[in-house]
Amino acid sequence: MKVIEIASPGGPEQLRTAIRPVPQPDEYEVLIRVAAAGVNRPDVMQRQGRYPPPPGASDLPGMEVAGEIAALGPKVSGFSVGDRVTALLPGGGYAQYAVASAPLCLPLIDGMSMIEAAAIPETYFTVWTNLFERGGCKAGDTVLIHGGTSGIGTAAIQLAHAWGATVFATAGSPEKVRACEKLGALRGIDYHKEDFVEVMQAETRGKGVDIILDIVGGPYVPRNIDAAAVDGKIVIISMLGGSRGEINLVKLLHKRLTITGSTLRARTVAQKAAVADGVRKNIWPHLAAGRARPVVHATFPLAQASEAHRLMESSAHIGKIVLTT
Repeated sequence: MKVIEIASPGGPEQLRTAIRPVPQPDEYEVLIRVAAAGVNRPDVMQRQGRYPPPPGASDLPGMEVAGEIAALGPKVSGFSVGDRVTALLPGGGYAQYAVASAPLCLPLIDGMSMIEAAAIPETYFTVWTNLFERGGCKAGDTVLIHGGTSGIGTAAIQLAHAWGATVFATAGSPEKVRACEKLGALRGIDYHKEDFVEVMQAETRGKGVDIILDIVGGPYVPRNIDAAAVDGKIVIISMLGGSRGEINLVKLLHKRLTITGSTLRARTVAQKAAVADGVRKNIWPHLAAGRARPVVHATFPLAQASEAHRLMESSAHIGKIVLTT
């Protein structure tokens, strides 16, 4: 089968096409004939040598795919060869075939394309476990999403809006601000021209934000504390701005804040299966009803994975980037 492998840590040019044997599923795994694979920031970090795959995972990048089940492990139940699924992987998605743990596979929704489906698992699993399980997002909350036009951001805006929250989002251009508002944000905030702390204090009449979903980290940490409401929750899911931020403990205590965060890739299959179950029960109905939908900015053939990574690193995209096989 054709795959995209990382020749050595470095730039997008280090992604190269290779031929490898088709993997075989273990007892509780399925083999998927990949139609499309999502591209994510962790793939870029892995290519750069900054985010190695967990022990036992494929060395190939790619953490989400959609396709048809081609073979079943001997102890898999609930699926059949030919089923159309989307799946979360620890790696190995940039290939014509990939193995996935059966509990991390979800059936395609009627009318959803393979390209859309490939843009779901990593993004929607992350949003569910962080914004809803850890952040406790509910109707009536005020939510601030940093990076509103990222794959995570576009999903989080739609889902928080569908839940009945009032959503705000930061973005890096007027075009991206408008995109956030079209997806359901009451107001987009251009972080090049506006201070999100000042905007949120004005918009909430000094109350602050109930939940902040942050992909930036670093210098945003103290500013998130300033923007948060009493009893607010700050959920950090990435560190695009750096891994260190200063915390004013006086403000933390005075506001009774919760600062939390998580990663997904290194969790056990059982832990990720619990997230998958939550996504299937709580998010699949919204996707089926059209209240949320993956936003796909661009697709590339598998052989052009390097171009997909260049686009990802440019941050010029709105939504997801997907590879097709």
